[in-house]
Amino acid sequence: MTQLVTNGICILVETHYRPEYSRPSNFHFLFSYRITIENQTGQYVQLLRRHWNIFDSIGQHSKVDGAGVIGEQPVLAPDDKYSYESACNLTSDWGKMNGYYEFENKLDGSIFEVSIPEFTLIAPFKLN
Repeated sequence: MTQLVTNGICILVETHYRPEYSRPSNFHFLFSYRITIENQTGQYVQLLRRHWNIFDSIGQHSKVDGAGVIGEQPVLAPDDKYSYESACNLTSDWGKMNGYYEFENKLDGSIFEVSIPEFTLIAPFKLN
């Protein structure tokens, strides 16, 4: 589990290798991750956009940008938590991800960034 607080927003990340959807012989490894976002700002905020950097152990790098997360742009009241689960395909059995979210402070309309801590994606058999 990885956790980071930026600008009053706490991001907690949990990852899982998904062998039932992976095909190592075809260089296809699926990892899921669960993100929990906790609003510690004391203000209403809305998650507007996500920006991901995805790296695998064979040197491939990709970027993913888009509106919200899993089709949503949640508004969080002070002390609210929001969780979602998503997934990532890699061509190797380990890699890493990081990035940031763009949030809007609903009181004054200001936009601010919240770092997503770097986390690793490792197939359990790689650890043996």
